[in-house]
Amino acid sequence: MIKKILIVAAMAVLTYSCGNNKKNTAMQDVKKAENIEFQKDASMYLLVGTYTQTKSNGIYVYQFDTISGYSKYISVVKVENPSYLVVSNNEKHVYSVTENEDETSLVNAFSFNKQTGILKLINSQPTGGAAPCFINIDSKGKHVITANYLGGNVSVFTTNEDGSLNPASQIINFSGKGINPDRQTQPHIHCVQFSPDQKYLFADDLGTDEIHKFDIQPTDSNFLKIGKPAYFKVADGSGPRHLEFHPDGKYAYLINELSGTIIAFDYKDGNLTQIQSILADTTKAQGSGDIHISPNGKFLYASNRLKNDGIAIFSINQEDGKLTKVGYQTTGLHPRNFIITPNGKYLLLASRDDNAIQIFEINTETGLLKDTYKNIELDMPVCLKFVSLQ
Repeated sequence: MIKKILIVAAMAVLTYSCGNNKKNTAMQDVKKAENIEFQKDASMYLLVGTYTQTKSNGIYVYQFDTISGYSKYISVVKVENPSYLVVSNNEKHVYSVTENEDETSLVNAFSFNKQTGILKLINSQPTGGAAPCFINIDSKGKHVITANYLGGNVSVFTTNEDGSLNPASQIINFSGKGINPDRQTQPHIHCVQFSPDQKYLFADDLGTDEIHKFDIQPTDSNFLKIGKPAYFKVADGSGPRHLEFHPDGKYAYLINELSGTIIAFDYKDGNLTQIQSILADTTKAQGSGDIHISPNGKFLYASNRLKNDGIAIFSINQEDGKLTKVGYQTTGLHPRNFIITPNGKYLLLASRDDNAIQIFEINTETGLLKDTYKNIELDMPVCLKFVSLQ
């Protein structure tokens, strides 16, 4: 028995040593990256939103090489709790929330200088709802919308030519609750997502298990009009979090924070028809987070937190949109938001409680992930966005 224990211990030490050697070698490589000349045609700006309760100061800008996976720090702009960001289509402006749990919650407008990689605050406006946790912008860059988690509402802001924000033109409140006595005592709006044709907006309500639907009225003073139907109901206790559309526009996928399921929908003319529900989190941790699809439309990824933190990986049937689970990649602690490079080579993940952005290489044939150990060390990263370098 003692001999067996010694052998197991020796194997554990060897495994730990090998893992550390990989990490140490990768860390040395990252340090060397400071002297590497980044390929302009393969590089992008990486914008990182953070929580600022501890060491982070706001939104950080890095240069990221989409071929080598290396990155380097560029700049930071000071702003409180920019937990979610959105970039205008012309990439001249960036908007963030200030996610506070009271009336000090804000939406912030920034200009972005691509020559220097520097963000500059233009102005801020109150959201009219506490804990804004998601922000989006229409394709014309004229309307910015926030999902206010504790406010249980959605706020709409118009923009000016210089990118600045006007006071909220609409604040739409919701009512109701769900069956979970701890997490669903009121509406909790967690995501606002435009349809591919920009004719509709969908707002995921974690508190009532509904996806609210709005018609877009681009020339009207009320940008959002309650749709028909006004909402789509999902299974009780699901906790809708984020909605993602397939690149071909035929399907939509909803990750549910509380049930740990992904619901697949057929999508047509503003209507969502459920075709499948499949588990992303098999541990029942009630912490499912983000959802994204590879640029080629073949694979779907979903992050899970609180237990067995990691990313569930699914293949997508191109004929009917249904999902098949093909793998699971463990990650750092509390994997909140993640992003996939436009060339489909890397998946970057914000591990909030490990204070790191992990960089995984994607196998384009299987969809599986491989840790490159080329981490970006940063305190409490929670949102990642790309901006082109040119």
